[in-house]
Amino acid sequence: MTPHAEVPSTTAAHTSERADVLTQKDEGRERVTESDKPGSGQTKDHRSHLRSTPLDELHDLICIGFGPASLAIAIALHDALDAADSSGGLSQLRGRRPKVAFLERQPSFAWHSGMLLPGAKMQITFIKDLATLRDPRSEFTFLNYLHKQDRLVQFTNLSTFLPQRLEYEDYMRWCAGKFAEVVTYGQDVFDIAPNRSPAAEETVDMFTVKSRDMSTGQIIERRTKRVVVAIGGKPQIPQPLPEKHARVIHSAAYANTIPKLFPDTQSYRNFVVVGSGQSAAEVFHDLQCQYPNSTTRLVIKGSALRPSDDSPFVNEIFDPDRIDGFFNQSQTLRHDSIMEDRCTNYGVVRLELLEEIYAGLYTQRLKYPSQEQWPHRILNHSFVSGWKEKPDGSLLVHLQHERDQGQVCNGTKSENVLEADAVIVAVGYRRDGHEEMLKSSRYLLPNQDHTNSKFEVERDYKIKFREGAVADDTGIWLQGCNESTHGVSSKQGDT
Repeated sequence: MTPHAEVPSTTAAHTSERADVLTQKDEGRERVTESDKPGSGQTKDHRSHLRSTPLDELHDLICIGFGPASLAIAIALHDALDAADSSGGLSQLRGRRPKVAFLERQPSFAWHSGMLLPGAKMQITFIKDLATLRDPRSEFTFLNYLHKQDRLVQFTNLSTFLPQRLEYEDYMRWCAGKFAEVVTYGQDVFDIAPNRSPAAEETVDMFTVKSRDMSTGQIIERRTKRVVVAIGGKPQIPQPLPEKHARVIHSAAYANTIPKLFPDTQSYRNFVVVGSGQSAAEVFHDLQCQYPNSTTRLVIKGSALRPSDDSPFVNEIFDPDRIDGFFNQSQTLRHDSIMEDRCTNYGVVRLELLEEIYAGLYTQRLKYPSQEQWPHRILNHSFVSGWKEKPDGSLLVHLQHERDQGQVCNGTKSENVLEADAVIVAVGYRRDGHEEMLKSSRYLLPNQDHTNSKFEVERDYKIKFREGAVADDTGIWLQGCNESTHGVSSKQGDT
């Protein structure tokens, strides 16, 4: 579910037939007319071509989650209605506007809000935005966003393909704002149940999506032919650390939580960061900037922080035409390829940040003769083996050295236990949130063991149900959780 990932075929197949914007009623269907073509009035600037659908009507598509993947789908549908040529992509709708809805758990659009740190940059080029590679003429490109914000000329002066994360989030928020009519926020989707129309007999030809309004508790049901599940990852807190503790914070909530816990930035604090990837490094560095009188410890399992590989040949693994070959490989070969490609996305840090962190640590050598006096340190070959809460709410974090069972930590015997006012964990996300959401659909799986079977997908990301159990024009597509079948690009922009 990334801004540069492939759009699922349920959408890609719907993105090319011409359709204009204002509607009229024709034989009970909502049709499009010439009077609201792009450029006529203010529609293009203020809202998309998509329109809300009454709850009791059968939808063509419901997307669960409204992050980059679903936002890219919304944009693709808008651009299909905006297209100047008629190549048949929306022909099955017979000229009417698609009936779509997007359900998002958050109260408003937000993208990694807990990691919008000052100066943090994107790790991918802005060309892989929500629209450019599919259609550079789309009004939803990052360059058009800059143009609309009157910053295009100034951005070019930066001579970079990597905008600040704050700006890229604002770009996506700008895009999302145009789809307010079809997005419902504060919706916790808890069930996607198979359903049948009276004429369907034994074949499932629709799904009922059940959600709970998080402000009122009201249960809302919507029927749809197609569902895209793009809910992103769930922050992972590894054992033995507690999953729910006020002082144990996942990096996803870092920027929203730490300033509230510790508003006095000049006070002395002890921070422990766990992880060896980009997020861990950014938090480790940001804590030193925001709390200059505090100590920070970065706990990593490996021997050193390592740079990410974004060289041209390696970057080709993210090319859309690479997915066919990867999908058709054996399971063993796919696993080996993922392990080989981990240097692009797992436990690695951009070189510029590594150099900045190293320079800061080197400066400590000028000020302090002994490492024991350093306020900031990286503890390699180490992992958390236990913890204990102190009366004031802070923690004692027990470390174990990976090579000799906890007696040595970074070459000394002084830090087997760390005092921590807060522990920030940056070890990734779980990608199995769809499993519980789809429990009512398990009986449709082809395997006999419905309880333990995983939801496998086709090349087009559509779930494999038992042959004949679901109508051909009906289905569920998964986004952001298909690494084992589609490669590391399937979730790159979500981490």
